[in-house]
Amino acid sequence: MLKELENCNTCPHKCNINRKEKVGRCNGTAKIKIALYSLHKFEEPCISGENGSGTVFFSNCNLNCIFCQNYEISQKGRGKEITIEELANIFIKQQENGANNINLVSPTIYTYQIIEAIKIAKEKGLNIPIIYNSNGYENIETIKRLEGYIDIYLPDLKYYYNELGEKYSKVKNYFEIATKAIKEMYKQVGSPKIDEKGIIKKGIIIRHLVLPNHIENSKRILKWIKTNLGNKVYVSVMAQYFPTYKAMQSDLNRKLTKEEYKEIENYLYKLDLENGYIQELGEHEEEYVPNWEF
Repeated sequence: MLKELENCNTCPHKCNINRKEKVGRCNGTAKIKIALYSLHKFEEPCISGENGSGTVFFSNCNLNCIFCQNYEISQKGRGKEITIEELANIFIKQQENGANNINLVSPTIYTYQIIEAIKIAKEKGLNIPIIYNSNGYENIETIKRLEGYIDIYLPDLKYYYNELGEKYSKVKNYFEIATKAIKEMYKQVGSPKIDEKGIIKKGIIIRHLVLPNHIENSKRILKWIKTNLGNKVYVSVMAQYFPTYKAMQSDLNRKLTKEEYKEIENYLYKLDLENGYIQELGEHEEEYVPNWEF
């Protein structure tokens, strides 16, 4: 077993437990658990392109978001245990299938196993970019360990107000922890480098999901990005929220209104953030949730 997991401080919870013997806050053991790997064509255009992104969806999570659309795997732990060697082989298979990149979805709690899998896969010929697709609640020391292994960071920045992080994800100090981690990510890879086909090869894209009834939270997040990282950093503003899991019993029990969406859209243009994406307000977001058949 990796030594780091004998006294686990991989994420900000710092449970200090031996993951071979027990589970901490994230419910992860020393073994890797994944729910799905596939070519995914519904990421940002510069990630999916025509070929698709080679996603690997990891089971379990260090957040407990009441609105998680992937709650079956993040909260209920659905998935299959695999070895580090098997994960490396999945990376190679995704490359052979024509993926633009390897997209590690919710990888935080398996960071050290992933590093070992990357080493093995590179020895076997892996040469496409690797994406760290994260909820943003990261231990900065762990992010520093990833330098040189990750080409593209795709973090969420969910909450400006920490009370929202406590209410909806059961974590403290989300904003301070996530922004510190994002600054380190930006330091490592900088703004996106896009090739002639419009595919990202390196850099950071910051995602933000707009929540109903919390438009001011979104405005504060976008302003922080502009103030701290400049107007050339890439942002991806997502309007795909739909109520699911425990959100049905909260003030998040509806989709965004057209008025809420328009307010954020106008604010985004007012900030003059030059690069990125804003998702159109849709009607059938539920259809984009993967079928978790491994």
